[in-house]
Amino acid sequence: MANSQRYTREIPHRFRFEGQKFRDGYVTLANRYISPESGSKEFESINISKKGKILSYTIIRTPANDYKLLSPYAVAIIETSDGARLTAMVTDSKFEDIKIGADVELVFRKIKEEGHSGIINYGYKAVIIL
Repeated sequence: MANSQRYTREIPHRFRFEGQKFRDGYVTLANRYISPESGSKEFESINISKKGKILSYTIIRTPANDYKLLSPYAVAIIETSDGARLTAMVTDSKFEDIKIGADVELVFRKIKEEGHSGIINYGYKAVIIL
């Protein structure tokens, strides 16, 4: 259960798509305390858009042990419509529909089970919008 504490800290952005917008306009989904653009420490909490586009992707055919049952699966770098960039597994989509520039929607899904007790981790995955 090594990831349980990290998982708990990430609940605001995994469950509620709660992000940050810095004074310089930089938007992030994961918590940052300093903007990489300007070094600004001033930000406001915002709800990140669930719509975006694929910037890059790959198909994972030899996964880590936690994801063996899902293999093969796609992972994409996505830019939301408000500018946040994130990495997400692509689900409920055919591999041939996954393309750079494809429109996606972030959805709430099961990510994995953790440890012997089977703690279920939830978060966001991407679905191609056709």
